Amino acid sequence: MKLFLKIILCLLIVVVVSGLCVGGYFAYLWSSNLPYVGSVKDYRPPVITRIYSEDGQVIGRLWEEKRTVVPVSELPRHLINAFVAAEDARFFEHQGVDVKGIARAFIKNLSAGKVEQGGSTITQQVTKSLILKNVKKTYRRKVREAILSVQLEKSFSKEHILFLYLNQIYLGQGAYGVEAASQTYFHKSAKDLDLSEAALLAGLPQAPARYSPVSHFDRAKARQKYVLTRMLEEGFITEASQDQALHANLEIHGREINTFERAPYFSEHVRRYLLKKYGKDLLYRGGLKVYTTLDLNMQALGREALNKGLTDLDKREGYRGPIKHLSAKQMQDYGKEAEESFRLSPPEPGSVVKGLVTKVNDKGKEVSIRLGKEMASLSLKQMRWARKPNKKVPYYEARVRKPSSVLKPGDVVLVRILGKYGDDTPKKKKSKNRKGKSKQKKFTWKVALEQAPKAQGALVCMNAETGEVKTILGGRSFDESQFNRAIQSRRQPGSAFKPLIYSAALDRGMNPVTIIMDSPYVSSPNADGEVWKPKNYKKKFYGPTLVRTGLAKSRNVITVKILNKIGVNYAIQYARNMGIESDLTPDLSLALGSSGVSLMELTRAYAAFANGGMLVKPFYIKRILDRSGQVIEENQPETAPVLSKETAFVMTDLLRAVVSEGTGWRIRALKRPVAGKTGTTNDLRDAWFMGYTPDLVTGVWVGYDDSREMGKGETGSRAASPIWLDFMQKVLAGKPVKDFQVPKGVVFAKIDGKTGHLAGRHSKKTVFQAFVEGTEPKQYSTKPSAAKTKSFSQYDMDSQLDTGSSFDTDVQ
Repeated sequence: MKLFLKIILCLLIVVVVSGLCVGGYFAYLWSSNLPYVGSVKDYRPPVITRIYSEDGQVIGRLWEEKRTVVPVSELPRHLINAFVAAEDARFFEHQGVDVKGIARAFIKNLSAGKVEQGGSTITQQVTKSLILKNVKKTYRRKVREAILSVQLEKSFSKEHILFLYLNQIYLGQGAYGVEAASQTYFHKSAKDLDLSEAALLAGLPQAPARYSPVSHFDRAKARQKYVLTRMLEEGFITEASQDQALHANLEIHGREINTFERAPYFSEHVRRYLLKKYGKDLLYRGGLKVYTTLDLNMQALGREALNKGLTDLDKREGYRGPIKHLSAKQMQDYGKEAEESFRLSPPEPGSVVKGLVTKVNDKGKEVSIRLGKEMASLSLKQMRWARKPNKKVPYYEARVRKPSSVLKPGDVVLVRILGKYGDDTPKKKKSKNRKGKSKQKKFTWKVALEQAPKAQGALVCMNAETGEVKTILGGRSFDESQFNRAIQSRRQPGSAFKPLIYSAALDRGMNPVTIIMDSPYVSSPNADGEVWKPKNYKKKFYGPTLVRTGLAKSRNVITVKILNKIGVNYAIQYARNMGIESDLTPDLSLALGSSGVSLMELTRAYAAFANGGMLVKPFYIKRILDRSGQVIEENQPETAPVLSKETAFVMTDLLRAVVSEGTGWRIRALKRPVAGKTGTTNDLRDAWFMGYTPDLVTGVWVGYDDSREMGKGETGSRAASPIWLDFMQKVLAGKPVKDFQVPKGVVFAKIDGKTGHLAGRHSKKTVFQAFVEGTEPKQYSTKPSAAKTKSFSQYDMDSQLDTGSSFDTDVQ
């Protein structure tokens, strides 16, 4: 018996020693060439690059991994405890590997019949994520993971390991770390999470997709309950706290707030610049802080003005018909779908929603519209604009007279909610039917007929003195089209280009009262024997005309004759000096804006008039900081003199006359000093208004992407200037009125508006006009019968250049 026991003991010793030897061999083998745990000391994971407006609000986030690194000290204790309870209850006790925890998890999962707890510690999860980075599960990797975890615990504090874990872990919906997850699911910072929200996040690491509160809310709630139970078992919370957290209302969002939507065209332009200069890796992983020149309030006001202007234009263009028409059977099915849609997103005043026409009442001048389970009233007044499209008939000559000419039952249309039905009508006694019962109110809402605009537009606003770009709107909707019409597009500016020609003429010796003969002009034949006969917008000629009147009234023939006098090549170089970089056609059609330019280019050119002849370089970024806070780029205003202060002011005075006397008359409603110019191209394909105050220069373009014609009369004055006015009125509201500063070397004279001489007692129309000192008139105007004008023949020479087609301009 003793011999048998000795044999058994010897065998056990041999087995243990052999096991130790084999284990030691493999441990030595698998632990060789281990990664260096010290690499996590300087934790620099990919983090979000943020773009800020000038007042410090986030307008864009760019990332490869959506992560914001936060120190543990800024996180609430209940958030830390929730993750510890759910993932590694003995975290503060073990040394990297928790044998007891592994055994407990095995028994728990076995009794539950499913995996509820993991065996890996938080330290092991950090090791897997940051050091090993090898997802293939092998015994060798598990041994190396355990060894490295122990080394990690010896090298770093528990707080640092938690810092790594809570910022590195993936929590679904593209969010890495608790801060990004908190912003994604709850639209708040992690430091502001309550116990219920913290427990929900702590339940995600095991399977973020399976327990997603967005896709599987019930599973997420069950997992939250498990986390809260574990916190109670570990003594982190009380039963009362657990119960309160379980029954707390959770508002879950599907994604983080899209700050890019606040200024998408501006942010995208900045993104392109950053990508080109700094590369993809630094942009999407480097955590840059980009501080821009954008004014968010002005951006919002610009969006409102542009959308309103395009909507008004679209209605003047006519009604294109319903979104679709449904049969009786389809109407029933659509009603069920609409009910669900309105249940999830109830209508509210101001919103534009789809509605179903159920009844058209010509006698009552009313249309019944179904919005989910509720009914809305569409009156004839709110659909009078919906005439059939007709480019040749002005909108005001073809109003809708009966609803049935526009809509019929089964039409699916867009309507704007005006308010509750009956809110603006006097209270009346309820009518009763024959049985004496009160009639039920039929309608819940009042609505107006709408349609999605097809025309596009763009708006740019910059500081005239510094070049800081305050607003960019590159189109009606960034979601529909990312093409930036303010910067990338090249469209013919029409008469909006004329001020550059007039400015060049002033520097060539002309002055505001030079007389040009507005008479027929015929060019020399081109290579094909064709001649060009430019015409004014109203196809009339006005005889002897002052230069100031030619610009104010946007006379085409006069501008062509001026360009012919000063020379096309000279005018092109002049435009280049003023910041126009696009290709310009070297012929006389240039006078009428036949060459495409960008809205940003032309806005920059006008800024030179506003800024005393100094050309500014538009810039969008003030400074850029890297993730450590070091400034890697900083921009300051860049200016260069391109024309004299005197010429710039005289041009400003002439452009003020465009507003006070000419085609820019709508802008007078601004009721403060303003200068500007309308622009309209051939066949009404483009409409512009370029204008400025002493501080701000703003440009607006309106048109179709395919260059189709707009409706009759849709000039720069009608289509573009109302947008400019709406925007600038709101931007300047409450700000002190500021006038343009008169430089030395400029004098004013009261002149006769017809002859250009000093005003005399026989002058019928007089105006005050600015002149470069020494160029003002010296002779007084006499009786009309004795009036003499400067010979116009010297300005009435035929062009010897090839010419383009005719480009019409504006009406008043």
